[in-house]
Amino acid sequence: MKPVRVDAWLWAVRMFKTRSAATEACRAGKIKIEGDPVKPATKIAPGTRVHISRPGYVVILEVVHTHAKRVGAPVARTAYKDHSPEQLKPREVGLPIRERGTGRPTKRERRQLELLRGYTKEH
Repeated sequence: MKPVRVDAWLWAVRMFKTRSAATEACRAGKIKIEGDPVKPATKIAPGTRVHISRPGYVVILEVVHTHAKRVGAPVARTAYKDHSPEQLKPREVGLPIRERGTGRPTKRERRQLELLRGYTKEH
């Protein structure tokens, strides 16, 4: 198997909905290999560990097969080994959960949720 671009592989194994989203994640520094942020054109081969930063958790994947074209979900799951740490559910972490039927969150509650999720306001 020949090496492929990291953004193409992430899109091919369905970690991102579009290739441009995978490219943007690389440019934003959310994709790392061996602790270093990578460019979208970085080549990966089987055995490489890819770290994907998501709001509130990290996904760690080991490349098993390299695909440059998008594949179906059953094939995509065989293309990597998931080494992610066990994720806690929001109730276990102590994050606030809104009960159904309580209406929309207030502006203050939305700001608190954004802070918890790691979103930052850009001006």
